[in-house]
Amino acid sequence: MMNRRRLLILLLVVAAMALAFALPALAEDAAGEEYQSAVYATFWSLLPPLVAIVLALITKEVYSSLIIGIIFGALLYANFNLLTAYTSIFTEGFIASLADSWNVGILIFLVILGTMVCLMNRAGGSAAYGEWARQRIRSRKGALLATFGLGVLIFVDDYFNCLTVGNVMRPITDKHRISRAKLAYIVDATAAPVCMIAPISSWAAAVTGVVEGYNGFELFVRAIPYNLYSLLTLTMIVFITLLGIEYGPMRKHEENAIQRGDLYTTPDRPYEGQDGDVSAGKGKVRDLVIPVLVLIVLCILGMLYTGGILEGASIQDAFANCDASLGLSLGSALALLFTIIYFLLRKVLTFNECMACLPDGFKAMVPAILILTCAWTLSGITNLLGAKEFVSAIFEGSAAGLKILLPAIVFAVASGMSFSTGTSWGTFGILLPIVVAIGMEPELLIISISATLAGAVFGDHCSPISDTTIMSSTGAMCNHINHVATQLPYAITVAAVSFVGYILAGFVPSAWVVLPVSLVLLFGVLYLIKLATGSIPEAKTEAR
Repeated sequence: MMNRRRLLILLLVVAAMALAFALPALAEDAAGEEYQSAVYATFWSLLPPLVAIVLALITKEVYSSLIIGIIFGALLYANFNLLTAYTSIFTEGFIASLADSWNVGILIFLVILGTMVCLMNRAGGSAAYGEWARQRIRSRKGALLATFGLGVLIFVDDYFNCLTVGNVMRPITDKHRISRAKLAYIVDATAAPVCMIAPISSWAAAVTGVVEGYNGFELFVRAIPYNLYSLLTLTMIVFITLLGIEYGPMRKHEENAIQRGDLYTTPDRPYEGQDGDVSAGKGKVRDLVIPVLVLIVLCILGMLYTGGILEGASIQDAFANCDASLGLSLGSALALLFTIIYFLLRKVLTFNECMACLPDGFKAMVPAILILTCAWTLSGITNLLGAKEFVSAIFEGSAAGLKILLPAIVFAVASGMSFSTGTSWGTFGILLPIVVAIGMEPELLIISISATLAGAVFGDHCSPISDTTIMSSTGAMCNHINHVATQLPYAITVAAVSFVGYILAGFVPSAWVVLPVSLVLLFGVLYLIKLATGSIPEAKTEAR
């Protein structure tokens, strides 16, 4: 009797859902080619990503938060027509994001890199490098600074940076009881911020491609001294490492790592066990170093190739016109082939062992692929709601008459837009043409461009739906929400100092004044935080 009642209830629910889907479809046809949401380019367009971000920070669960944000965005896009909303989630959302060639290229790069990491682990290269580094890096500070140094060296592309630095340095930071959250922060803080001040990078190429009427590369280089968020973020890593400053949720993670050997703090460990299959065997340090160097060189060559280097383009033009996603896929695929042949010739792995790493590498990247797919889908639906147009309209209406405060306004708008949409490239792609079109003195134009880039980096750096944030937590094998929650206070500290710096820049347009004052202000803020919080005992931080 009970089973029949449950079956009847289920049938009624299904019937009610079918009716709810059918009636709006009969009432109006919302599938027209010129269809536009009723909330297009209004404040409502920003709510879906904000809902996802807030839910992720509250629930500590990223998948359901992103999916709820996608559903809410689809409902707004469809004007609450359930059938149109349901269809849009797939046609305009998941399928569209997975059909995008750029996104597919990044997914291919992810899987190949996961496979290479698996190969290097099984060959014993990671273990051998970890032992070599353990003998030379004898303190937590040394391990943190080594991670920072490697992150700065890999400046060509942020995706490549995130995954490579995390995977290479993770065994070393684990031995020195550095929490995965702290590793993820350093990886993330040396990804986009470094690329945004490197003239030869995929980011420099993207910036030069959206500035019309000027020499985009020259503007990018001249804007580097004013890119306060990127420069101060890198400086902050050195400050907090040397002074032993930890605050916010990061302090709890570091205390647990140092005092209890718990690198995760929270029960949720999505990557647990995936980095445990590491044995030295016949492996040597070169079994890690050579594949990584080959990967770097081939990825750079792949980007230059897509930029037309073989057609006679200069290196600068090739980087400016490159397809970073395709270049990384082409380069990493050749690097994977080289690595397999190299390990077979070295006789540290058999052919079957190499092939077994293909599915294992894919499985290791499944969490990142799921989060990226949902994040891209949410970003796509947010764009359908006209979020960029809404932010641009606000900016055009309010900023043009406040030229003195323009750098600070630009920084704030770019930060909010990048944080909400999870994309820095989309942010400066929209805002830079507006900034250039306002018309201002040359030095103020440079400062405003740098403020746009800095704000885009800040939002991208700490947004839970940013692809670089996701890849940083993947490379460090850290719970994604733990990474977001722990680095947010650090990023906000730098952003607040940067905002003050851009206010000063509006009155004193000189990098020789603005940058030193901002550095002193950052050091003062961090020193006050250290006095208020104290430091974790150094005696407990040494590796055993």
